[in-house]
Order: sequence, then structure tokens, then C-alpha cells
Amino acid sequence: MAVVTRPLRRPWVSGDVLVSTVTVLVILMAWTVATTVFRVSPFVLPSPRAMGDEMTVLLEAGYAGKPLYVHVAASLFRSLTGLVAGIALAVPVGLAMGYNRTVSAALVPIFGFFRPIPPIAFIPLMILWFGIGELSKILLIFAASFNYTVLNSAAGMRAVPEQLIRKGRNLGLTRWQLFTSVMLPAAMPHVFTGIKTSTAVSWAIVVAAELIAAQEGLGFIIQDAGTFFRITDVFFGIIIIGLIGVSLELAISFIERRTLHWQGK
Repeated sequence: MAVVTRPLRRPWVSGDVLVSTVTVLVILMAWTVATTVFRVSPFVLPSPRAMGDEMTVLLEAGYAGKPLYVHVAASLFRSLTGLVAGIALAVPVGLAMGYNRTVSAALVPIFGFFRPIPPIAFIPLMILWFGIGELSKILLIFAASFNYTVLNSAAGMRAVPEQLIRKGRNLGLTRWQLFTSVMLPAAMPHVFTGIKTSTAVSWAIVVAAELIAAQEGLGFIIQDAGTFFRITDVFFGIIIIGLIGVSLELAISFIERRTLHWQGK
């Protein structure tokens, strides 16, 4: 008699999600205990209740006469514009560096010089060359995202296994077919690593970029609130930046899984 086995049902909540949720809850509990039981000064760490009250005020009245969504949209526009422009230029340049030794030899000294220089060091030059408008902020973010993406793209192309290249040649692939069908797919995991790193760095740099005479944005909120010792608003701005940063990383990871669906199989 044949035994009919039913497929195992996948749990509706994965173990990783459960652990992450518990971690967040533990942090919130520790935060509450620190501010209520141990009475940590609100100038050091505002309580969750104070943060909730301030969130209500910001959602209703905004900050500095502008709705909160305007500040969030301004930061997202600057960050994503610089990020997308940096990735669009960095990926082909990086792939060319990894594919062609002459191109690599020509560009490596340039990137080797600029790599250790933090992007915020260029703030005075950005103001001098491009003024205090949006262009200077976007270019600062562009410089940060470009550097990380181009280096990872080049590393990915260099890391393509020689066996794959030989198999492609044995199959009679042309150089273009070999590049698009073999080398590029093999290099894409490194490319996405560079994109995720650039996304995180670009979103972090937006705070520094908005120090350039910005009148709106999350970086402006943090700077302005810190000047007037509005610590709750400082923490609120930091939390929003962190939440959006996590959301952007999850979005890039989702695109990576969809694009590199064959990875790990």
C-alpha cells in the first residue's frame, strides 16, 4: 500500500524574521527601562513616549514651516539622484577596468589616490565650484557612490573563473558573446555588492551634503535641531534615516534575488 506524503508547509514566519523581531523588541524594552527606571536624562536619550509625542507633532505641523514629507523627499531626491548617476557611470567603467588591463592601468592610479579621501573633504570645493544649490549636494553623493561601485565592478570582472572563459571559447563564442553571456553574469554578484555598499554610503553622505546651506532635508533637521538642543528631533531624524536606509537595502536585495535568480542553485 502506497503511503501518500503531504508536502511540508513552510512556516508563515521564518526563523530569521522572528529573531530580528525579538531583537527589535528587546532594544525597545531596554530603551524604555533606561529612560523610566534609571531615569536617563532626556538630553542624553529621550524616552519612547517623548519620541512618540514628537512624532505626532512633526507629522501634524512639520519642521521649520515645512511638512515632514518635504524633508524626507528632499533627502531621497538628492541621495537617489547622485546614487543612480554614480552607478550608471561606475558599472561600465568598472567592468572595462576588470576586462581590459590597459584601461585598468590607466585608471587605477586615479582611484587609488581618491579612495582614501572621505567625500566630505570635498565640501569646500563643491561650494566654491558649484555654489550652494542642489548640484553641489548631488555631486558629493555621486562621488561617493561612484567610487565604491566602480571598484567592486572591476573586482567582479577580474574574479570571473578562467574555466568559464575557456569553456565559452571552446563553444565558439565571440568576444561579445563571451562578455555578455559568461563574464558579465559571473561578475554581477560583485556589482550588486558595490551597489548595496554605494546605496548605504550615499544615504549616509546625504546628511553631510545637506550641511551645504540646506533649508530642507533630514540632515537639515538634525543640524538645526542640534543647534537649538532639540534632542528629540535629532533622534527622530536619525531614526528616519536608519529606517529608510534599511528599506533601500531590502529593495536592492530584492532586485538582486530577482536578477540573479540562478545564484546558489
